This record gives sequence, structure tokens and C-alpha cells, in this order.
Amino acid sequence: MNLYIAPDSDNMKRLSVKPVNARPNRQPLYAPRKKVFPKRAEGRFRRFKWIVMLVTLGIYYLAPWIRWDRGPYAPDQAILVDLSSRRFFFFFIEIWPQEFYYVAGLLVMAGFGLFLVTSAVGRAWCGYACPQTVWVDLFLVVERAIEGDRNARMKLDASPMSFAKLRKRVVKHSIWLLISVITAGAWIFYFADAQSLAASLFTGTAPVAAYATVAILTATTYVLGGLMREQVCTYMCPWPRIQGAMLDENSLVVTYNDWRGEQRSRYPKKARARGLPVGDCVDCNACVAVCPMGIDIRDGQQMECITCALCIDACDGLMQKRRKPRGLISYATLSEYSSNMSLATDTGRTAVQPSRVRNQDGTFVPAIRRFNWRIIFRRRTLFYALAWASVGVAMLVHLAFRERLELNVVHDRNPQYVMESDGSLRNGYTLRILNMVPKPRDVNISLVGLEGATMRIPEFGKEDARSFTVHAQPDAATTFKVFVTRKPTGAAMNEFLFVIEDTDHADRATYRAAFIAPGDIK
Repeated sequence: MNLYIAPDSDNMKRLSVKPVNARPNRQPLYAPRKKVFPKRAEGRFRRFKWIVMLVTLGIYYLAPWIRWDRGPYAPDQAILVDLSSRRFFFFFIEIWPQEFYYVAGLLVMAGFGLFLVTSAVGRAWCGYACPQTVWVDLFLVVERAIEGDRNARMKLDASPMSFAKLRKRVVKHSIWLLISVITAGAWIFYFADAQSLAASLFTGTAPVAAYATVAILTATTYVLGGLMREQVCTYMCPWPRIQGAMLDENSLVVTYNDWRGEQRSRYPKKARARGLPVGDCVDCNACVAVCPMGIDIRDGQQMECITCALCIDACDGLMQKRRKPRGLISYATLSEYSSNMSLATDTGRTAVQPSRVRNQDGTFVPAIRRFNWRIIFRRRTLFYALAWASVGVAMLVHLAFRERLELNVVHDRNPQYVMESDGSLRNGYTLRILNMVPKPRDVNISLVGLEGATMRIPEFGKEDARSFTVHAQPDAATTFKVFVTRKPTGAAMNEFLFVIEDTDHADRATYRAAFIAPGDIK
């Protein structure tokens, strides 16, 4: 209901809403869910949440369908976790199992990034980009489109079952299930060719694991996003309980500025006429009505608050109608809030006195502290930013200069050496050449050191030489047997190098091996 409210008017409608998840109602372990019917909010933070939701969902649903040409020997899906070949493709980047440290680096970056965001702007991740928040927002869009806004949904929920109610509920839950199925399907498309897997899913020829994964993720998305909602954040997610360690007195959090809002009055004009102190809060409950977590931000900082800032939008809209400054509920730091509260209460000696923070014309006194964006760039956030950037730069540098040719050598264990009829000693080795580029290439393999020794590759015949050229398959490991022969010298165990290098001299790899003689075995 939109009303024109004259400045300082008492014509104010108070929403009938209770903060069902308020701190006094919280159970120590778990409490049955009390339904929350959040009212649709409008404002800058709600618009920002729409943008984040569209971007994140767009990336999630569309990314598996992006193509990236890697040539005829590699998949053309831009983002692919190829479990069959145990590789991860991300556009022009290809990660092999032995390069799992890149994944570890990304996890470290994610950790530092979360610490950075939380220390700077509180639980912004929870309020805007967390998958639970995004999908709950999406489910609420469907719910509002079918059942109406808050009052209509409450009325429908309280009404007895009828055909109209049943029809709305069936349509809503059917769309929720459809969204859940699409969400589950999008997930498995990251692990196989999306086009082929989608076709096999509809024809019933996909692997059983694919159908099982879709069923499990469909159920979890439907239950967590549609049925449990705020219970997930309150009782299942560990982050609300550890975020306190990431916050300090200069972290931005959603705050009710009671130094300005108290004393609350639904009839401020009448209260002033009686000489009572009156703040800007008219106790309309608009902030409670829009909260998706079902709390009252005026009760102070609470574990349930995800800092989505919808209460700021609701309050700012009301302040604008009353021609009052915005920011009764705002992003504020603890140091800023404490300073203003100390001013309003005479350092805690009295209740909030509006006259201590306002001039005669209603403007705020100069001593009131306001947000200064420079406070974000403090030592703690700079440390997190530096750590985050350092890990990222180190990974990029290593990625740019990494070798795409690797060599692994295993010495034969039984027998460790063979003495031939002419007195020569022969050692056997298994060489594994890993070609980590999506094209075949010829690789030269040679001996360095171990003077007088030659090698033989049975696949190439009985010819002995110091070097050979082998063909390495694209994006694969090529394994073959090598025999190294040398006249006995009486020397102790000799070390030498196997050296491989592609014919274009782009990549090179070495492996230090040992040539074992009779005197080396005890």
C-alpha cells in the first residue's frame, strides 16, 4: 500500500509483523521452522541483488555450453572437469592431476577473498552471492508471481484448502521442482560434454551416476531453497558462527542507528506536542516485513542477519516519503556507531536524547561521525588483499612458465641388472613421457653422462644409440621400455640423466637415474 505521507505526519500504517527468528526466540540446537513471508523491497540494494542474481545464475546455467576450440585432440567445452581423463579445462588453461596445487591455490584465494570481504563489508557474501541466498531469491520470485506479495501469501496460507489454493500451490511447487532439475542438470554438465550428455539424459542412455546426481541435487535444491530457506543459514551454515573472528570495529555491517531513531513513536507530532523526546523511527515494522530471515534489525547485531540490506531499502523509502535523511538503517562500523551513541547518551549516562545529535532545524550536529570510505583501506584488509593477490600472481607466473612436457622413469626391480655374454651390463627402465598439449609431437630422448653407454628401445628394433626420437600422443602419457647398456668399469653406482626435448625445442624435461652394477648390491 503506497501512501503519500506528509513530513512529520502521523498518518502512518504500521505493518503487523513479528520477527519470528529474533534472538530471544532462538533455540540452542534446532527449532521447527516458522514461516517467513518477506515483503517485496524496492531500492538500490534490491536492484544490486537483482544484478548479482542474474549474473551468477547466468554464469552457472550457461557456462557449460560455451565452446572453446582446442584443436582436434581435446574437448571443445570451455569449462570442463573431465573425470575420464582426469583433467580440468578452463578456456585456454588445462590442469592435470599432478597439478592439483592450482586447485589448492584457488581454495586459498577463496579463503583470503572471503576474509577480505567479511572484514571490509561484513557478510556481503551471504547477503548477495551465496548460492543459498541466490536460489531463495529465485524461488521467492516464483512465489510472489503466483501467490502475490506478503499479505496475499499470508492470507492464502491461513485460508482453508480450496481448488484455487491447491492450483496455486501445485503450480508453485512444480516450477520450483523444474528450477531444481535444471539446476541439478547444469551441475553435471560441467563433468561431461554438455551437448552429448543432455541428449543422452533425454533419451535415457546417460550413465546411472548422472541420473542419481540429478535426483540428489534436485532434492537438495528444492528442500533447501524452497522449504527450509532461512533455517539453512541459521542452523546448517557454519559461517555465521565464525564470522565474528573476521569482523572488527571498522567492519561495515547493517546497523540500526538508534542514536537517531530513538525514542520510537508512531505519532511523532503528538509526542513532540507533549514535549517528549522523539527519534526518526516511527515503528512501522517495514524493516521487519522485508527481512528474508524474519528478524528485527533494531534488536542489534544478530547471527541470523545476512546483511542483504533490504531493511535499508525499506527504511530509506519511508524516510524519503517523510522528507527525512536516509540512513536510519545503514551500513556502519562499530566505531562510528559507538561514537554517535556515546554522543546521544552523554557517554551512557542517559537514554538517547535527540537534542544532543540535532540542531534546532533538525539537521545533525557536526560531531556526528559519518562513513569514510578510507577506513576500508586499513592494515587488516590490506594484509588480506596482499595475501590474496600474492597467491594469484604466483599461480599466474607459474602457469605462464610451466613445462608442458614431463618425464618419469622407473628402474626395473627384478632383475636390477643383467650381465650379457660380452661382459656388458644392462639396466632396464620404464619411461613415461607426458605430453600435456592437445597435439601430437616428436620428442628426442637422449642420455647425458654415463660415458660409453648406449640405449635400446625394443619398439624401434635392436639398434643401440645415445638418442632416439619417439612420437608422443596428444594430451596423453606415452610409455615404453628402454635398456641402457655399458661395459663394466668397476666404478660404483653411476648416475646419469635421461633428457627429453621436443623437436621444436619448446619444452624440455630431465630425470636423474642410476645405473646399477654388481658391486652396488649388498
